[in-house]
Amino acid sequence: MVERSDRAPLLDWEEVPSAEQPGGAAPATPHAKERLASPSNSRGSSGCSAPGLGWSSGPGGPTPSRSVSNGDGCSAPPATYSTPTTGSGEAPRPENEDQLSDSESREPSLEDRMVTWEEKDQIVSVFVVTFNTRSGNMLEWCLPKDMDLEGVEFKAIASGSHRVTTDFIYFRKGSYFGLACFANMAVESAVERGARMKSVGILSPSYTLLYRYMSFLEHQVRLQLQSPGHYSPLEAFYEDKRALLPPSGDGVVTACPANAWGAAINHCMHPEMKITHPAGCMSQFIRFFGEQIMVLWKLALLRRRILIFCPPPVGVVCYRVYCCCCLANISLPGIGVAVPEFRPFFYVNVADISALENELSYVACTTEKIFEEKKDLYDVYVDNQNVKTYRDGLKSLLRLSNADREKYRKLTEQRQMLLYSQEENGDCVSSEEDLFILFFLEQNNRIFQTLGEVAGSPDPTLTQESVRAMGLDPHGDRLFLLHLLEIYGYDTLLVSDQLCCS
Repeated sequence: MVERSDRAPLLDWEEVPSAEQPGGAAPATPHAKERLASPSNSRGSSGCSAPGLGWSSGPGGPTPSRSVSNGDGCSAPPATYSTPTTGSGEAPRPENEDQLSDSESREPSLEDRMVTWEEKDQIVSVFVVTFNTRSGNMLEWCLPKDMDLEGVEFKAIASGSHRVTTDFIYFRKGSYFGLACFANMAVESAVERGARMKSVGILSPSYTLLYRYMSFLEHQVRLQLQSPGHYSPLEAFYEDKRALLPPSGDGVVTACPANAWGAAINHCMHPEMKITHPAGCMSQFIRFFGEQIMVLWKLALLRRRILIFCPPPVGVVCYRVYCCCCLANISLPGIGVAVPEFRPFFYVNVADISALENELSYVACTTEKIFEEKKDLYDVYVDNQNVKTYRDGLKSLLRLSNADREKYRKLTEQRQMLLYSQEENGDCVSSEEDLFILFFLEQNNRIFQTLGEVAGSPDPTLTQESVRAMGLDPHGDRLFLLHLLEIYGYDTLLVSDQLCCS
């Protein structure tokens, strides 16, 4: 059974109102700091962590951000922001906020700007999908009535879902992202062949905030199973949360606002995803793939098309899609602008084949084994822990280099330090999600920072020393490096003859 969100409403469409302030003042709106804590930090099993785990890779690399208080009283850093460091590792703050200058007090903080950008509720549709024994998956009800939801019935109920009792599914529908909660209930009905299956879902221009409605959707799908046709809570929810999208543009959130760059750590690639796996999706991802995550990291950084197969339930596999996207984070301005965007498609089925044919770079998951035969749709096929490719130019990338094993060893050590600190000290400074995101973010920044320095030097030649400075193996990672130079447009760089032998 999936865990309830600590923020989504449990029994109704309406959020629990804030307590009224004395003197008849209006309820206080959520402060930026309350919203900055990643939901992964507030789940019961996330525990706490200690600072100083070696995340900063030196000049130009991100640094752990200052902590804020979350709902359970623990201090949790927003994994999406960093602050300048001083000798003590924390930026000094004035003893009295009033000492700030007028210009500083008038200027909105980065936190305020980011929260203003991400806090908008933009639910563009709510729907109910049912399984009919004669017609198969069917769209039963939706709002608005004129919304194009063709094919959503096959996304909201994944192929093979009849084998599970509950599931949740992230997916894409055109320019929107969706979240649907599925449930399967036994009934004494010959017409329904002993089982009633439904799914209740929503669409939004971004998947960043969909997790907040997980518990609402779970409750509504149970209600639909027990009392079919009871749509009034869904109607009220839609009226309250529906989006007012601008007339121009497709509404897809693909990049951070320009004024958020600088101090932000690529917030869009580290969104507030509701983690429902008991151990958190990042820790589960690491344990599931082990050293193979270093192979997935390279393929993600090279913007390859990655397709993950797994039978239902598909919810946890959707989080593997999210984790793969996080492997490719780069926060250095201007890097990767000309390369294909590494976009999450989450769950896909045969109806998505035509859409995937036109994609240059993506990561997705499926429960349909037939995709393995569609070799032109993907570069890499992941079946359980097995990562394979039919493309000769990529096969050598599936072998771990010495540098890969060393990076994985360091990541494992940092996780062990984190878990020890959680257990022994009760610290609540960070989470495994933060550690995982920052580990690969810094590794990627380190690579491109070094490439930029070599490209700007009088002798733009990559030597064994410069490759090691990137954290790569001069011989074992030679092909990966050549692919990287080609994809990211470092055509002016020369490769030393010493790297030509592996």
